[in-house]
Amino acid sequence: MKQLIAFTGLPGTGKSTLAEALATETGVPAFAGDWLLGALAPHGVLGGLDRPAFLAMYYDLLGTLLRRQLMLGQSAIVDCLVNEEIAARWEELAGGYGARLRIVECVCSAEDVHRQRLEGRRRGIPGWHEVGWDHVVRMRSEYPRLERGQLVVDAMDPVDVNLEQVRTYIRRT
Repeated sequence: MKQLIAFTGLPGTGKSTLAEALATETGVPAFAGDWLLGALAPHGVLGGLDRPAFLAMYYDLLGTLLRRQLMLGQSAIVDCLVNEEIAARWEELAGGYGARLRIVECVCSAEDVHRQRLEGRRRGIPGWHEVGWDHVVRMRSEYPRLERGQLVVDAMDPVDVNLEQVRTYIRRT
């Protein structure tokens, strides 16, 4: 069955690591919001957008890529923060193509480790910046935990353990 697999969670919780590992392993394309923004930023497209317009553009771009994959009869992986509204929108999108939305929420249960992970990472996304702890604090208030029966994995566990949990979760009927 086709699936949209959304990896969500605050920056520095391992969502990109897991999304990329799953994409590499399965051959399912992975789309990451930060990579889209990195491609747009040098062209001045993002400057002057207010927050609602920025978020609408961000999620519409990702949604278009997801729709295209579903139209081709293929699954897709997406790496970005997801709130209830976006999850509902993507669940409807998936259902319209006979697919299922699976959400994997990444957390880091030790705040000091989370902060260290964030401050020590260098993703190297062309055109995009690294975010600081202040961004995580803001995102925590803007994106409350989902309540949808999603899989929750903790970055305090080894990546291979979390990836096995993801594999099991997406194989469930």
